[in-house]
Amino acid sequence: MAKMKAYSLSEMEDKYIGKKGTKEREEYEYELKMELLGQMIRTARKERKLTQEKLGEIIGVNKSQISKLENNANSARIETIIKVFKALKAEINFNVTLENNRLKIA
Repeated sequence: MAKMKAYSLSEMEDKYIGKKGTKEREEYEYELKMELLGQMIRTARKERKLTQEKLGEIIGVNKSQISKLENNANSARIETIIKVFKALKAEINFNVTLENNRLKIA
């Protein structure tokens, strides 16, 4: 019986999505980060025992906006994301890299 070749996730991403630095790969990685951000918000909200409706009341948006944020942070404004994390009493850190110069905003 022939042994099946194993591929790493990175190799599969390169083959099916595109190599790092390509537009397709950057879009994929951005979407993945936004999905993870939404999951982090959902997890923190549940740990604080808040409903989507209650979190929305705290930051001044409706429940549907919280739902959209948790399911696709891609459509949210940065101000809304900051308000959500502050309401959840979560520490916020941003790292910005501009032409190899890194700026950390806490």
